[in-house]
Amino acid sequence: MNDQSKVIVALLAGLAAGAALGILFAPERGSETREKLNDALKNLGDAIKDRAAEEIDNLAGLKDKIMSNVKSDMPSQEKVTTAINTVAAKVSAASDRAKNSIQDN
Repeated sequence: MNDQSKVIVALLAGLAAGAALGILFAPERGSETREKLNDALKNLGDAIKDRAAEEIDNLAGLKDKIMSNVKSDMPSQEKVTTAINTVAAKVSAASDRAKNSIQDN
């Protein structure tokens, strides 16, 4: 048995012992204790659901913000076309100069 398994077994044993002692020394009847435990677990479940819903909303808002930023930073098709035409013209002019330079030599 490795160290991690030992820790898990010890944790489970401690939980079982704590639960047994809690039931033995509880000042209330078992039905009352179970009812309180049930209520506490329902409250915990509700709190987890609420928190998860908040985080989902936060993530959705973050996604929308990122998409908006990406869309606003993307150049329009017209800008891209203009840039391509400018580069093509410069390459063509450089090519013509190179041809003329070679023919002159």
